[in-house]
Amino acid sequence: MKRIISTDKAPGAIGPYSQAVEINGTLYISGQVPVDPATGKIVEGGITEQTEQVMKNISAILEEAGYSFSDVVKSTCLLSDMLNFKAMNEVYGSYYKENPPARAAFAVKELPLSVMVEIETIAVK
Repeated sequence: MKRIISTDKAPGAIGPYSQAVEINGTLYISGQVPVDPATGKIVEGGITEQTEQVMKNISAILEEAGYSFSDVVKSTCLLSDMLNFKAMNEVYGSYYKENPPARAAFAVKELPLSVMVEIETIAVK
């Protein structure tokens, strides 16, 4: 059975999608951008601060659904500029110290709200 996951501890959807959907023990988290759910605004700072906020948003959704970072099996990282890859990777890696998930990282022409990073996540129980 499909279950829609929603929490006010992560930014609300800005379009016709859910924060996350769980089905058959798999959690699909929509791409998260660096919006602080408390203010509804993009966090100030550079790629480090933006990646940290994205990971906090992912954490909140994982927790709401009853998952953790250890359940994550795949991430897709979208960057506005590959020059930001190293700094993004340092923050991202701090959340996956052991047995990190499979991952792809791409530079894209533009991201929603003109942010520097967006990360989507898949977790399995």
